[in-house]
Amino acid sequence: MSVPASKQAPLRISRLDRTVITAVVLLTSMFPVELFPNAPPSPKGLDGQYSGRQGQVLVVKVPEFEDVTEVRGTFLNRTIPFFRESRAGEPPGYVGLLGIDMQDDPGTHELAVDVRRGERSTQLSYNVLIAKEKFSVEHLKLPKDKVDLDAKSVARWKAEQEQIRQALAENSALRLWRSNFVEPVNGKRTGIFGSVRIMNGQPRNPHNGEDIGAPMGADVAATNDGVVRLTVDHFFSGKGIFLDHGLGFYSMYFHLSEILVKDGDLVKAGQVIGKVGASGRATGPHLHWGVKLNGARVNPYALLDLPFRNGTSPAGTVVTPASDSGSTSQAVPVKE
Repeated sequence: MSVPASKQAPLRISRLDRTVITAVVLLTSMFPVELFPNAPPSPKGLDGQYSGRQGQVLVVKVPEFEDVTEVRGTFLNRTIPFFRESRAGEPPGYVGLLGIDMQDDPGTHELAVDVRRGERSTQLSYNVLIAKEKFSVEHLKLPKDKVDLDAKSVARWKAEQEQIRQALAENSALRLWRSNFVEPVNGKRTGIFGSVRIMNGQPRNPHNGEDIGAPMGADVAATNDGVVRLTVDHFFSGKGIFLDHGLGFYSMYFHLSEILVKDGDLVKAGQVIGKVGASGRATGPHLHWGVKLNGARVNPYALLDLPFRNGTSPAGTVVTPASDSGSTSQAVPVKE
């Protein structure tokens, strides 16, 4: 006959049992073990979904946390820095500009965001769906020595690439750009971003900027505030300027006839920094305008469509991106 639970003798734990239990608890706290080693990893993209085409720029917003020391994302092995933004009547948060490279593989990829709060860290995960962009094909006829390089020209080109790599190796930790972006010169777009170029019948790398046709000597303006990181006179790009706008954002201006700034100069959006020319490998006067965003080659005209342009902001603040609805956002459209 069973004894009612209320009348059973109380469970007694010996001193040895208590010692063993205490030891196990201490060891577990010192050497954590996974209780369910075969459990699947946490699914990706729990914190939001974004989508865009190759060459676009996405505005990603992370909610506010207390005592944040740094917010940094990782996307396709590229580092995406975030900066704090706020506007009256809107919850504060952190914003990152995610560039989709012109040759990033279509499909869904993870943007992993690390929110650091002193020694603590919170991990966020967003899915980014990349759609394939339809790029045009351009056929160009150029002087043979500008396409089929001799050994001396190849050596010069490699040295110039190394010069650029070293100059842009360290990103400015501060955000230098402001709300409004400026088209550097008015003119007809003659070389479309991402277009596949056939030079003298030979396929070459896709065009990583926009060519804007303009008269020889026309003013070229800085697209935004920044510092002159490098001025060059290179084999392909001719006379050029590299502007550092901070947080891994660079703009480039090539084929100039004149350079009106020097390395280290601070420039403002709209400031004239050079003159349109046809230096380097060029068939006529035009400006090659390029942008790199944390290593991604993006369409420079995407900058003009960023939602920060509605009103100006003093240095150190940013207006809240338009159409922000929490963790899900649409891609910023590129001008066609």
